[in-house]
Amino acid sequence: MVIQEAPGGAPGAVEGRPRAAVVRDSLGVGVAVGLSGFAFGVTAAGAGISVLQTCVLSLLVFTGASQFALVGALAAGGNPFTAAAGAFFLGTRNAFYGLRLSQLLALPKAVRPLAAHWVIDETTAVALAQPDRRSARLGFTVTGLALYVLWNLTTLLGALGAEAIGDTAAWGLDAAGPAVFLALLAPMLKSTTERAVAALALVLGLGFLPVLPAGVPVLIAALAAPAVLWMKGRRSPGGERS
Repeated sequence: MVIQEAPGGAPGAVEGRPRAAVVRDSLGVGVAVGLSGFAFGVTAAGAGISVLQTCVLSLLVFTGASQFALVGALAAGGNPFTAAAGAFFLGTRNAFYGLRLSQLLALPKAVRPLAAHWVIDETTAVALAQPDRRSARLGFTVTGLALYVLWNLTTLLGALGAEAIGDTAAWGLDAAGPAVFLALLAPMLKSTTERAVAALALVLGLGFLPVLPAGVPVLIAALAAPAVLWMKGRRSPGGERS
């Protein structure tokens, strides 16, 4: 990485933005989100998943929302294949992130398979917020490293703690996963369209929950996005039919 000299001749800035600012913001995101691994560990333990299985899931999958969706469906008694399908479709968004980040970061081919494992919501947001490629690479790397290490560490601690206290439902800890997920999601819903998608997904998910096998309502709730976008297109001037 090419380092420019900061005012006064001291190194410490990458082109376009001070290195310290990029690292600070990246660590802030990594630490804030990484701590929610506690909730995943507790939720997984409540779903009957062993500590080893929980840790392997975090190490190899490493996409929080999909992990919560998987263990949530299993906890509700859902079919493992249905639960995995719901988690898979929820995780496909990372493939679209990867298409954008591959152009922005332009990483060497040798490190792309490793970097792909860190392509998630938070690393994408931090990288895209940077003004130049070097800052984006630094932000992506620091956010990914901090989040991966802390998420897996807190997952282990959460699973061990839940195993030690026994029945997590008796302590109300079975609600920790959904609560954290909603807390992370809520600030992202800034536009009317995003709020409409979230509201419709909630209605579909809860509406079909009593009548369909666990995991299937999640798949149906995913239809909220195309439905809202279709309605928005019909209401726009270009989408009106004569």
